[in-house]
Amino acid sequence: MSLVFYWHPMSSATPIACALAELGVAHDRVRIDIRNGEQRTPEYLAINPNGKVPCLVVAGTPIFEGLAIHLWLGERFGVARGLWPEADTPERLQAMSWCAWAYVTYMAVMGRLRLATGDEALADQRHAAAALAEANTLLDVLEARLSGSDWMLGPEYSLVDLVVGQVVGYGTFVGAGVASHPAVAAWLGRLQARPAMQGEV
Repeated sequence: MSLVFYWHPMSSATPIACALAELGVAHDRVRIDIRNGEQRTPEYLAINPNGKVPCLVVAGTPIFEGLAIHLWLGERFGVARGLWPEADTPERLQAMSWCAWAYVTYMAVMGRLRLATGDEALADQRHAAAALAEANTLLDVLEARLSGSDWMLGPEYSLVDLVVGQVVGYGTFVGAGVASHPAVAAWLGRLQARPAMQGEV
């Protein structure tokens, strides 16, 4: 099966690059220069009409949303490698729930936080404070999940940690720190120390 990964370093494609490294999946890699608008060329839009990275082309068929790519990689390669729970298990249901929580619930708050704080001309302290409060509530949920457990699904690392951790790590970049959540902070440190996180991603 041929896999072609369209990416740009230090972008929203980074979590997929890390997942491919964790899984040890052979693939071809095509760099899309998003700073120069290459993601909007007709050639790339023919592959990914969303005009963004990441995109993974599987035997000629593209998958172009990060969460969808993660779930497919988990199901296709992760189960056999012990990095994704088997179908029809409680762990699989938890995996899907937490991945969606990260990409949908937590990331939506991070988007509001970045909008409220990113540009001085548009900065809105009231909205920023509200987003930070909501982020703190969500981090309380994650703190409870990780208290007494090294990883999201128990004692062993899985791709769920990568998915959730990349979003929480992005949150720290836009101002949602984790210092007041010690279990989350320790878990994020363990995740970021993994070899797959150290390469050119």
